[in-house]
Amino acid sequence: MIRDEGPKWHEKKSGTPTMGGSLFIVAIVITSLVYGWFEHMLNPTLLILLFVLVAYGLIGMWDDSIKLFKRRNLGLRAWQKLLGQIVAALVFSAVYIHEGFPMAIKIPFGGDLHLGYWYILFIVFWLVGFTNAVNLTDGLDGLVAGLGIISFAAYGIIAMMQRQNEVGVFCFAVVGGLLGFFIYNHKPAKIFMGDMGSLALGGALACVSVLVHHEFSLLIIGIIYVCETASVMIQVASFKTTGKRVFLMTPIHHHFEMKGWSEWKVDTVFWSIALVASAISILTII
Repeated sequence: MIRDEGPKWHEKKSGTPTMGGSLFIVAIVITSLVYGWFEHMLNPTLLILLFVLVAYGLIGMWDDSIKLFKRRNLGLRAWQKLLGQIVAALVFSAVYIHEGFPMAIKIPFGGDLHLGYWYILFIVFWLVGFTNAVNLTDGLDGLVAGLGIISFAAYGIIAMMQRQNEVGVFCFAVVGGLLGFFIYNHKPAKIFMGDMGSLALGGALACVSVLVHHEFSLLIIGIIYVCETASVMIQVASFKTTGKRVFLMTPIHHHFEMKGWSEWKVDTVFWSIALVASAISILTII
């Protein structure tokens, strides 16, 4: 089901198979578990990453199912999505605390800001925020698949540099799964990842940034997700306060479409920005 608010030319995509996120989620889980078993890495850190991936994926699957079978293109109610995301984030927080990870935010070019148990609120905010940011970004063929490959590859490198091998294994399993999926997801897409895929990727990405203890690096590595979300917030705020729109359409990838950019042009420009931003973030952390 294509949303009524989107560009009219997207209506031709109606009927394209969705919930393709199930394909790479299964691949990621199997790869991580098998490799983790042979390399003796099946510890709580790897397992909680897989839990978050699957939990957020199931929330998305439920959402996609409502869109398809009840023919309601908005899917789950906002509060239902939010509740599920918060519960999954709290489970992640419990394991995070149990494993003795720092209850502090890494300040770029500074020290740690220790928050104690208030850090749990940050984790919930971070996971819910970036889950929905990635979900908002998933509006063009191949866009999030390409961005996800770049983002998780960047964190895989950071994790390996820190010798958090289980986090690195998970990240590169995601990269592999998305590379295989991208073959069928680039324009013209033969299958969409759906909310099942985008919510799973967003939740997992936020978790990885927390586990490598470079939380704010996600604002750089995930700069496209941030800009997409900011464009929606700016548009809504402007329209409600002044009655005027700042962008032709949001999220911002639709603005560029309305300007006459092809989907391929939007994709390649956004991927290039993400690649440069990720490289800068890795070099900064090194």
